Amino acid sequence: MEYLDFELPIKELEEQLDKCMIIGEESDVDVTETCKQIEKKLLETRKEIYKNLTAWQRVQLSRHPNRPYTLDYIKAICGTTFLELHGDRNVKDDKAMIGGLGKIGDQSYMFIGQQKGYNTKTRQYRNFGMANPEGYRKALRLMKSAEKFNIPVVCLIDTPGAYPGIEAEERGQGEAIARNILEMTRLKVPIIVVIIGEGASGGALGIGVGDKVLMLENTWYSVISPESCSSILWRSWEYKEIAADALKLTATDMKKLKLIDEIVREPAGGAHSSRDKTFEIVKNKIISNYEELKKLSPKELIKIRMDKYANMGVFND
Repeated sequence: MEYLDFELPIKELEEQLDKCMIIGEESDVDVTETCKQIEKKLLETRKEIYKNLTAWQRVQLSRHPNRPYTLDYIKAICGTTFLELHGDRNVKDDKAMIGGLGKIGDQSYMFIGQQKGYNTKTRQYRNFGMANPEGYRKALRLMKSAEKFNIPVVCLIDTPGAYPGIEAEERGQGEAIARNILEMTRLKVPIIVVIIGEGASGGALGIGVGDKVLMLENTWYSVISPESCSSILWRSWEYKEIAADALKLTATDMKKLKLIDEIVREPAGGAHSSRDKTFEIVKNKIISNYEELKKLSPKELIKIRMDKYANMGVFND
């Protein structure tokens, strides 16, 4: 397990607990009471740290190297039923954007999401979770297939942004994202969006229009990353913490501004500290939200979805 700077007190207590247990196993000394005291202190410290996280600390947690990615969620939720589908039928198969069919119980879903890598090799292979235009066109192709066969769509967002390279612009990055936003507003099947990590800029919006938009507790959703915002306003990355606060990018801020529908609570210590529990929580949220949405007709779905987005940013003096 890797630890962030503010998690170091937890690391120290966990190391103490491990040493205490080793002493108990290797000697006749009864360390039960000492271990209980350390466990109690560990629980209290963990609660205290994660109860008072700053916006920047939540950004750091969303990027935690042990945090589960899109394929982790899909494999845990769908098991062996997931069938990945490839290509946009135009340019190529974008490895940063994945999608395919999977089942939860007897219900089929079309899963779409950005995928990051676990090491240097896979990060390059996945282009660090930054999709090209063909990735967004692949996502749209899969959504249209889901609509054709009346299958609900689940989008899992985790991206530092769409790929900003020259070749991406040449192939129409802006148009591809705009096309997805348009088509998602009028898709005739339920769309459930879950932000599981970073939700940056148009890269997130390209698969982010949904009937229900959920955010895990330690994720962020914003027009720009704190580092980029800091470099534009102050010509330096040093002010990223101030930028993170000013951007109002946390799940609590998003809910307050009515830009998302629900905050999904993570296990104590973040999604990476108890992956199986996190998968179960997200799975149950997908099921419960689909149960609610499937009662609506396609016409009702589209009207409620479009009204929701049309009312965003409306200010009454």
